[in-house]
Amino acid sequence: MVTVCRMDILLETRRLILRRFAESDAGHLFALHNDPEVMRYLNGGKPVPLATIVEETLPWFIRSGFYAAIEKSSGDFIGWFHLRPPQGGPADEPELGYRLHRAAWGRGYATEGSLALIDLAFGELGARRVFAQTMAVNLGSRRVMEKCGLRYARTFFPYWPEPLEGWEQGEVEYELNRADWHPRSAPPPGSADVLDGDRPGGAGGRGKEGERRQGGHDQRFRAGADAGTDGRYERRLHGEPRSAC
Repeated sequence: MVTVCRMDILLETRRLILRRFAESDAGHLFALHNDPEVMRYLNGGKPVPLATIVEETLPWFIRSGFYAAIEKSSGDFIGWFHLRPPQGGPADEPELGYRLHRAAWGRGYATEGSLALIDLAFGELGARRVFAQTMAVNLGSRRVMEKCGLRYARTFFPYWPEPLEGWEQGEVEYELNRADWHPRSAPPPGSADVLDGDRPGGAGGRGKEGERRQGGHDQRFRAGADAGTDGRYERRLHGEPRSAC
């Protein structure tokens, strides 16, 4: 069970808490990023050294718009989500992504957390567009994007120094523009899509431990101090993520 500091909570859904990362999360990230199935579409399942997690990945997560996902019913760390503009991109066009433990696959958590972040981006943070990217062959993650209201935008072919299986089909980008966004409730547990687990790394957002795409910087949205609740999920905003918990 993970102890949650209320001051570090970004938002809550019916089943999840998304909070800022802390230095004490190194072990959680090490376990998640060293599951070969979790990392299948990210680095081919290669081991990630603990030193890399501690010295590179975690400090980046703490400062760059990544949030630990905690399951309310158990208090367990089940993965992470991110919502932040990619490096060099417009501040009002954040990229959405997630990565979940296998135990959380197929339970609708990817969709639930993503919907909450999309509502946050458009409803409170002034986003003009939210987008997500994944390998074209990752049908599970593409299905999650579609369930969240994102629509196919393009296929592109980035340079991969170490190509993964399916690389020849490229990557796809999905997007949702403000004009097409409608606030919604997170799906009930019974509607969990078993495909949520096919791409646990989720849309976009590769870590810095030798994965094929890097991003994230300190340019983020500005948010109010306490946005209250809108009936779908509670939000507690405390400005931009701090450098330490």
